[in-house]
Amino acid sequence: MPWIKFLHIVALVSWCGALLYLPALLVQSARAASDTPSFASSSPPMPRFVYNSLATPAALLAIASGTLLFLGHGLAGGWLVLKLLAVAGMVLAHGACGWLVLRLEAGHVRGVVKGAMAACAVAAAAMLTVVGLVLAKPAL
Repeated sequence: MPWIKFLHIVALVSWCGALLYLPALLVQSARAASDTPSFASSSPPMPRFVYNSLATPAALLAIASGTLLFLGHGLAGGWLVLKLLAVAGMVLAHGACGWLVLRLEAGHVRGVVKGAMAACAVAAAAMLTVVGLVLAKPAL
């Protein structure tokens, strides 16, 4: 089981990093798109690459390994419910980033910057909640 916990931590750190990087990348891409009218046809698809190739696989691996840890150790308690709610917040931010990538690719730049900032705020709050709950687990 230690290797599953290691896998879970690595996947979670990767997912969190991607959730913090994606909004910044979306803001930069939205600003570049508003400066260049033909942005969609001439820009590299970096936001889509980060979302599809880094963030989503890390999220799926973190959730799957966390589920295996939960089932293998038989963990239960109020802290776990709160942690799963915080993870749901991370999933919400992840989905919002995906929606913003699609908006940006469609050429709808309006609202992308504010949406990216909101997604970043939700993701950061959820991440801090998860870390706090995991560190306080013995006390709960």
